[in-house]
Amino acid sequence: MKEKEHPLPFSKYQILAIIILALTQFSVVLDFMVMSPLGDLIMKNMKIRPGEFGLVVSCYAFSAGISGFLTASIADKFDRKKLLLFFYAGFIIGTLLCGLATSYWFLVSARIVTGIFGGVISSISLAIVADIFALNQRGRVMGFLQMGFGMSQILGIPISLFLATIWNWQAPFYLIVGLATIIFTLSFFILKPIVSHLSLQRDNPIKHMWQTIANRDYRIGFLATAFMSLGGYLMMPWGSSFSVNNVGISQKDLPLMFMIVGISTICVMPIIGKLSDSFNKYSIFVGSSILMVVSVLIYTNLGHVSFSILVIVNMIMMAGIMARMIPSQALATSIPAAKDRGAFMSINASLQQMAGGIAALVGGAIVQQKNQFSPLEHFDTLGFVVIAVILINIFFTYRVYQLIQKRA
Repeated sequence: MKEKEHPLPFSKYQILAIIILALTQFSVVLDFMVMSPLGDLIMKNMKIRPGEFGLVVSCYAFSAGISGFLTASIADKFDRKKLLLFFYAGFIIGTLLCGLATSYWFLVSARIVTGIFGGVISSISLAIVADIFALNQRGRVMGFLQMGFGMSQILGIPISLFLATIWNWQAPFYLIVGLATIIFTLSFFILKPIVSHLSLQRDNPIKHMWQTIANRDYRIGFLATAFMSLGGYLMMPWGSSFSVNNVGISQKDLPLMFMIVGISTICVMPIIGKLSDSFNKYSIFVGSSILMVVSVLIYTNLGHVSFSILVIVNMIMMAGIMARMIPSQALATSIPAAKDRGAFMSINASLQQMAGGIAALVGGAIVQQKNQFSPLEHFDTLGFVVIAVILINIFFTYRVYQLIQKRA
């Protein structure tokens, strides 16, 4: 049954906060997302196989996961603005090291550093959202934050790939460093201190973290988020290589494809956000999941098709992926009590990243490639694994929805 509500309007400061958080998300998402379109270039440049590239992707996720667990013990002990700025500064340094990487293991090390700092930023942003926005505002906020994903495809990835083509694959990381430095400065001057949660703290940090993990209701949310992450990470690292080596499009066509898909994504996100605030969030989530199942089944079984067909399939699949994330994250922010939000979001992001790291390794083990120019093998098998993960995720998200309904 649809649940019609009346979303609250945003204040001027809330609008500024959304812009800052969206820009922050944009830079962090771009840093991660650019690895997929650069994947084919990096594998050919460094002469590595899908399994080795999977390690480059997963080491970011694992380091982000470990960092999230460590941060969970202190996340509710500090001003959230200061915490955001500290980790964002570390993210900028890690991204710079990626640009300076000249060897495979240098790149792996740089991704670990970037993951330690960048992987926590999303959880801090979500805690800030839960602190300064009401529940029936959060769907729209999530929609705007996820627009960073679309913007990274419209502007970030095409420009990054263009720079990588005319210069080298490290160039996009220098672009991100320059952009992130500007965003850091804006965040420093615009965001207000967020300290209302500090008065609610009574336990020591370690005890607080373990109490958060031990909470049965919270664990349901953790499982839902982990399975949400598994689906995306299983396929994402191999997108550019599959498009070039299996579907047969040119490397030069990749920027245009990502731009078109990004434009469609950024148009969809605000609509999904508004629907999530106005109607049943779980129903929106299930419908989006079904859309993703169908599109994944088609995408992973594509042969040599035209550029336009590949773009259309990617548009539908990306709409399903992002439309699942908005109601899912909006529901997740409603699970923890105010005093536990920072710890919950940090652990949640940590499990999400570690699940993604496992998925990247599993994907690298399933997908095979005889040489850097041959087609990827067993990509269709990977698609069936993704579909199974989506179905499990529907169940756990229903448990989250039941929990929130019971409280209401």
